[in-house]
Amino acid sequence: MKKIKLLSLLILALLVVSACGTKDNQNQAEKELPEFVEVKLTVTPEHGQANEPIIFEAKVTQGEENVEDADEVKFEIWRAKDENHEKVKIEHAEDGIYRLEKSFAQEGTYYIISHVTARDMHNMPKKEFVIGTASETEDPNESKDSMEGMDMEGH
Repeated sequence: MKKIKLLSLLILALLVVSACGTKDNQNQAEKELPEFVEVKLTVTPEHGQANEPIIFEAKVTQGEENVEDADEVKFEIWRAKDENHEKVKIEHAEDGIYRLEKSFAQEGTYYIISHVTARDMHNMPKKEFVIGTASETEDPNESKDSMEGMDMEGH
């Protein structure tokens, strides 16, 4: 009987110790997770004119820190409904800002995606901007919107 009590106490002690260890490991893992790399993409002005410069900036941060050592920053730019996408590699300007100044000859609606790879993370925000008169947009909800009001039978 003494052996059973002793064995039970030993098992209970092992369970308590292993449970504490698991919680400590979880807390340690949570502390070791780095903050996400944030990218704030801006287009100035958002409505420009043909052949006038537009400034694109990607402000890259991690927590309160400016990321000045991104592995790669590329801006992908295209006119709506166009299959040709221009990709431009961007270097760090200052204070975590990666900047491109560019002019466009053709009016219409355009898009930019900043592809930012930094500190083993990837972030790619997208913005729409217009040069002169807007053209038809690339609305990913277009087919969904055209189906609103239909019942399950498609009527």
